[in-house]
Amino acid sequence: MKRLLIAITLLAAALSAGAAEKLKVTTTITDLASITNEVGGDKVEVTAIARGYQDPHFVEPKPSFLMLLRNSDLLEVVGLELEIGWLPPLLDQSRNNNIRPGQKGYLDLSQGVEILDRPTGTVTRAMGDVHPMGNPHYWLDPANAVRIARQIRNKLVELRPADQAYFDQRLNNFIVRLNEANKKWMAQMAPYKGAKIVTYHNSWPNFVKHFGLNVVGYIEPKPGVPPSPSHSFELVGLMKAQGVKAICMEPYFDQKDPQFIAAKTGAKVVILYPSVGGAKTGTDDYFQLFDTNIKNLINALK
Repeated sequence: MKRLLIAITLLAAALSAGAAEKLKVTTTITDLASITNEVGGDKVEVTAIARGYQDPHFVEPKPSFLMLLRNSDLLEVVGLELEIGWLPPLLDQSRNNNIRPGQKGYLDLSQGVEILDRPTGTVTRAMGDVHPMGNPHYWLDPANAVRIARQIRNKLVELRPADQAYFDQRLNNFIVRLNEANKKWMAQMAPYKGAKIVTYHNSWPNFVKHFGLNVVGYIEPKPGVPPSPSHSFELVGLMKAQGVKAICMEPYFDQKDPQFIAAKTGAKVVILYPSVGGAKTGTDDYFQLFDTNIKNLINALK
């Protein structure tokens, strides 16, 4: 019995030590969490702050986020001021200086990806919620997902150099799988190249560029500004003239105006999910996110 107790104690200690060795990674959105899990595997413990069904521009701070940040070895952010409305106060109150901008435990993924919609002139509030450094929804392009994964690999190796071979293998495996999935997605979308769509918010520039779609209008007259009746009627005329078949919208916006416009034009309202976990099922990781969005979009464009 004594030997058994000793063995159990040693096993528990070993398991505890193994668990303690995991890098605690906090990401601002679920998409970064999904890619980090792909690269980090069982060497990381990853938690996302924003849920996939939430608008990542507007996250209500919670006391639990402070504890999460306080105990983190690494904080990964989208950047481009996506989180500017809620993250800085949380960082200040977390008292974890290791994950502040410029420190070893901070990773801004926007630094190594393709950024679209960079304003060329002066940005003012009259333009709506325009991001002065470019559109932050860059993760919705598989090519950028590879760039994100490589940056995460580099940071994980910096924090845990002894595990470099493990992270390299995980990264290579992810890239191979993503390239194969992208071939499938491109083949599925090929018949709809050039298709004209309307979106609610400008969340999709990287997605539409990758798949060759054409956004001809937005439900919002300006980013973050609710549609007015006059704007909706202008959009109805535009969609009729150009034969737009699909209105794409995120799950966290009100469907009232899109459904009204759809009824006037014969277009279909299709929910596209900007982030992993945006739907109760079918968006559990980065691969499923694209599988579901492409399926939903094709059903609307047929």
